[in-house]
Amino acid sequence: MPSSTLEPVDIRILEALQGDGRLTNQALAEDVGLSTSPCWRRVRQLEETGVIDGYRAALDRQKIGLGVLAFIRVKIDSHSEAEAEEFSKSVARLREVIACYSIAGDADFLLQVVSPDLDTYADFAMTVIRRLPRIKEMQTTFVLKEIKPFKGFPVGL
Repeated sequence: MPSSTLEPVDIRILEALQGDGRLTNQALAEDVGLSTSPCWRRVRQLEETGVIDGYRAALDRQKIGLGVLAFIRVKIDSHSEAEAEEFSKSVARLREVIACYSIAGDADFLLQVVSPDLDTYADFAMTVIRRLPRIKEMQTTFVLKEIKPFKGFPVGL
């Protein structure tokens, strides 16, 4: 269900659930201006079509002891499909890597990484990331302050 097929009420439902995934159907229905049965049906349809892919708790990374947030730009030395897949599988197993993107430009991948502190990050970068298959170059950018952390997608953009 692409965004072009989302109706205004679907957009209101998605925005409300991104703000609070624990809303009861009753509260959600009131928020979006529907009665409970149609609201429940629309949510089920959004789940079944994969627009809603799950419900999660939003955690404060600093309060759970993850004080360092960094982005690592990685270049690999081979651009074959098999090599990129091998790298991707290796990265997917790393708990410290909370997101990984294949990118265009002067790097091949962008990794978003969390760590308790700089010493732990340095150890992780040198003993784990640098030893991933086909790494040619890596560059780290540390987040000094989160200005606008991810809170949800701009539905209906």
